[in-house]
Amino acid sequence: MRGTFRAAAALSVLALLAAGCAKPAPKTPAAAAAKFKACMVTDIGGVNDKSFNQSSWAGMKAAQAAEPTKIHSIYLPSSSSADYAKNISQFEAEKCGIIVTVGFNMGAATQSAAVANPKQKFAIVDCSYASFCMPSKPRKVKNIDQLVFNTVQDAFLGGYLAAGMTKTGKVATYGGAKFGTVTIYEDGFWDGVQYYNQKHGTHVQVLGWNEKTQNGIFVGGSNPFGDQGAGQRIANTFINQGADIIFPVAGGDGLGTAAAVKTADAGGKHVYMYWVDTDGCLLAKQYCKYFITSVEKGLASAVKAAVVSAANGHFGGSYVGTLANGGAVLAPFHPPWNTQVPASLQNALKTIAKQIESGQIVPATKSPV
Repeated sequence: MRGTFRAAAALSVLALLAAGCAKPAPKTPAAAAAKFKACMVTDIGGVNDKSFNQSSWAGMKAAQAAEPTKIHSIYLPSSSSADYAKNISQFEAEKCGIIVTVGFNMGAATQSAAVANPKQKFAIVDCSYASFCMPSKPRKVKNIDQLVFNTVQDAFLGGYLAAGMTKTGKVATYGGAKFGTVTIYEDGFWDGVQYYNQKHGTHVQVLGWNEKTQNGIFVGGSNPFGDQGAGQRIANTFINQGADIIFPVAGGDGLGTAAAVKTADAGGKHVYMYWVDTDGCLLAKQYCKYFITSVEKGLASAVKAAVVSAANGHFGGSYVGTLANGGAVLAPFHPPWNTQVPASLQNALKTIAKQIESGQIVPATKSPV
C-alpha cells in the first residue's frame, strides 16, 4: 500500500417553480413561532435521493425537532448547478440563521457567498476548503462550518470485510464522479482488501479502482450521482467479470446496481453489495437483503449539531467524522448478514477499527481536512 470513496416546456416551468419555493419541515405550533430559520440548499438529486441530500435534510428536521420553539427548517432544491448561487442568494434575502449547502459541488458558490456576506453563517456538507473542496484555491472562510468525514477509515473495514466474504476472489467498486469525497472511499476499500490479502495470504482482486494509480471507473456525465441506468450497466460488467461484492460510491446510481444484483440473484448468481453514506437498509429497504453492510457518514448528526449550535450562538470550526466519534462507521449487520458474517470476521473488524483509531493502522489516504 502507498503511504503506511423532465411535455418539456411544462415540466421546465414546474421545475422553475419548484426551485423558487422553499420546502419546510412539518410545522408544529411551536415551530410556527420559531425565530431561527435553518435553511438548506440541496445538490442535484434532492431530498429523496436515498443518500447525502436525504440524510442532510434528516439532520435539519432533527434540529427542528430538538428545539421546536427556536428552530424552523426549510430547503430549496437544486435542479442543476445553475441553481446553487440563486438558491443561496434567496436564503440570504430571507435572513436565514444558517444556510447549509450539501455537497462538494457547492463549494465555490458557498465560498463566494460567504466572502461577500461575512455576517451570514454557512455550513457545507462534504467539503473541506483545505483539501477536497477547491484544493487549488484553498481559503479559510470563518463563516463556513465544514462538515467532513474521514471515510477512508470505515471503507478500509468494508474492504477487509469484502475480501473475507467473497467466494470468487473478486470484488468491485466504482464512483459517480472522480471527486476526493468519492475516491477517499475507494482508497479505503482498496487498502482494506490489500490488508486482508497480506494477513491471510490471499489474492482477492479489486475491480473498478486502483489506489496506487488513482484510476478507476466513474459514471460521469451531467448526473453522475442519479443515473440508475449507468449504475446497472457498470454492475453487470463487474458481475460478468466475476465480482460477487460491489461497492458503488455513487449516490442514487447505487439503486441501479441493486437492481442488477437482484437480477443476478434471481438467475442463480450469489452477488451482493454495499450501500454508501447512509444505512441502505433504512433508505432502500426493498434491497436490504443484498446489502452486506453500508459504509456510512454521520451526515444527519453532523448537520443537526451544526444547526443547533448556530441557533444557540455557537459557531465556527470544522467537524471531522471518524471511527472514534461515530462519524464514519460500518452500519450494523441486518438480517441475514448478522448471522452470515462469521463471528471471527466480525471480531477481526472490531480489532482493526481499534487499531485504526489508535493509529496502529494508517490507511493510505490522508484525513479530508
